[in-house]
Amino acid sequence: MKKTTLILFVFLLFACLFEACNYFAHANNKNNEFVLSSSVNQTVSPTSYSPEKTIKVTSPCCISETEKEMIAAGLIDIKTIDTGIVVDLRYSTKNNFLGIDMYGDFNKCYLQADVAQKLKYAQGMLRSKFPFYNLIVFDAVRARSIQRKMWDTINVPSYERSKYVSNPNNGSLHNFGAAIDVSIIDENGIELDMGTPYDYFGELAYPREEDRMIEEGKLTHIQLLNRKLLRDALESSGFMGITTEWWHFNACYRAEAYEKYKIIE
Repeated sequence: MKKTTLILFVFLLFACLFEACNYFAHANNKNNEFVLSSSVNQTVSPTSYSPEKTIKVTSPCCISETEKEMIAAGLIDIKTIDTGIVVDLRYSTKNNFLGIDMYGDFNKCYLQADVAQKLKYAQGMLRSKFPFYNLIVFDAVRARSIQRKMWDTINVPSYERSKYVSNPNNGSLHNFGAAIDVSIIDENGIELDMGTPYDYFGELAYPREEDRMIEEGKLTHIQLLNRKLLRDALESSGFMGITTEWWHFNACYRAEAYEKYKIIE
């Protein structure tokens, strides 16, 4: 009788151990499934360059009227042709010289189709020399209604406003989607040191004053080399820099823009 009880006890013990092993194995599989699922759904760093990455197309119901106007005018989202270019529209935040969010939810780089191709080429030129660098866009197309709002918001005398924003009555190349505000970031998402932040209004940001800024010790040779790297990539792709903003590049002259494109109102 005692022997039978002992055998039964051993049998029950093994059965319990077997069930416990199954339970922990099942729980471990579930945990692995969660880790795998989480890793697949992680957001890819905007600084990682992967041309083969699937491009997500925004549903038409989620597109604003202004964006529809851009698409109808033939402008394209730069992300549809190069996913490596980083977009950080400063006027879609309060991190700008006005301290006001001008764009709301809109944070896309729309450009005329041929201008977008130039920017893609500039990205390729940059990465051919420095594979871990990417272009970062601070502003691209800007509706003229936003231009007017910016013009009216600047708290300076009217005769000085053109120092900061183009007169909307004349039409800025940004209003056509034919100008770009851009810089460079490294593999860690850190902007290269250009000597001033974006939208700095002063001679230190003027390309035409760089030699003097170097002589006066206000601009370092590294900062100047970073600016030249940006200019080389953009100008070799058909863009033209201006004398007062290291970050601003035009794809054409204003008269040509009026002939080729339509202003986004």
